[in-house]
Amino acid sequence: MSTERLLRIAVPNKGALAEPAAAMLRAAGYRQRTDSKDLTLIDADHGVEFYYLRPRDIAVYIGRGHLDVGITGRDMLLDSGADAVEIMQLGFAGSRFRFAAPGGASMTVEDIQGKRVATSYPGLLRGYLQERGIDAELVKLDGAVESAIRLGVADVVADVVDTGTTLKRAGLQLFGEAICTSEAVLIRRTDAELPAGVVGLEERLNSVLVAQNYLMMDYNVAEENLPATTALAPGVEGPTVSTLAKEGWFAVRVLVPRERAHLLMDRLYEAGARGILMTELAACRL
Repeated sequence: MSTERLLRIAVPNKGALAEPAAAMLRAAGYRQRTDSKDLTLIDADHGVEFYYLRPRDIAVYIGRGHLDVGITGRDMLLDSGADAVEIMQLGFAGSRFRFAAPGGASMTVEDIQGKRVATSYPGLLRGYLQERGIDAELVKLDGAVESAIRLGVADVVADVVDTGTTLKRAGLQLFGEAICTSEAVLIRRTDAELPAGVVGLEERLNSVLVAQNYLMMDYNVAEENLPATTALAPGVEGPTVSTLAKEGWFAVRVLVPRERAHLLMDRLYEAGARGILMTELAACRL
């Protein structure tokens, strides 16, 4: 049995990051817990150990060297002030961190000067305001900051926004540029030696990201129409072409971009392709 230390990976245990992170790791070939009460899981086949933690705590564990890498939100990483950096964008849980206030449509960031700002991300917001020379009182809340103004706790809120519907229902309007554009990221400790196994982890995760942008397309085509169809869908390094039992016909398999794939299917059919199939990919390395 190998004596090499397992790569220790932090994974969000709840919230909007948890299930997409687990799904991405499964698609990358790693085992994941089946019971949400489990705090750790060892995948000995791949030399990794997963720790399921609060998303907000993950950067702290990474920054102090207790774990090797972890998945968290960019906003949480920046807010933590931890000695950690992102090394890979993971393409899910996208959001924006924005200011909002009653009548915010007519406000600018400079109007925050001297006001009370309610937020669940004081570290991130403090750095943003200091860079712009704006002095404001930060009111830290753990959630539901949209109620802070109505309850007299603050004059402005700064919150993570997906669609903005919740803030609008509270009578608030967004203003100013995005304080931070966030998504799920893979992080590691700043300036630390890259732990063994991280490169392989990144390659696997990247294969899942690539797969999200492509589909596998299969079709049958008569020999006289083969040049036209392969010209429409040349693939990454060329299609795979095999002869069929039906004389003069070929089976073609090709990797195609997900975007506009149905339009491509229409054009292939018009060019003579038949029995066209599109298949989802779990992972893909190019």
